[in-house]
Amino acid sequence: MHELKSLGNKTEYKFSYDKGILESFDNRHGNDYFIKFNCPEFTSLCPITGQPDFACVYINYIADKKCVESKSLKLYLNSFRNHPEFHENCINTIMKDLIALLDPRYIEVTGKFLPRGGISIDPYANYGKGEKYRKMAEYRMLNYDLSFEKVDNR
Repeated sequence: MHELKSLGNKTEYKFSYDKGILESFDNRHGNDYFIKFNCPEFTSLCPITGQPDFACVYINYIADKKCVESKSLKLYLNSFRNHPEFHENCINTIMKDLIALLDPRYIEVTGKFLPRGGISIDPYANYGKGEKYRKMAEYRMLNYDLSFEKVDNR
């Protein structure tokens, strides 16, 4: 069992990107199951204008040997608050940091960003380990977001 630093202790918020905040614990189950996180208050900064960007970030993954501890994930996502980065890079960075921490069987990260300047950007990234999960990633990528979205919910 890993010693968790964030859970149960005083919360210290960092306002600069820091992947070192992320913590994991052992997955006690060998079967496939999805773990889904929704972060409806994600913020980062536009690297050009410095204006805030707001999004709902969705993280879905199938664990292998490790699971991400949720409080550390919350603090990690909060660390993007003053991080100047494009939407697409935020989503890919989140996915790659979680891959480095967890080595999951499968993971997908989606960002539903609020519009600025009359346009919204919704990046999606995924990854699958091994043939079975690579095929799953390919299928989900090729079939991602094929229906039109109602934009009256933003």
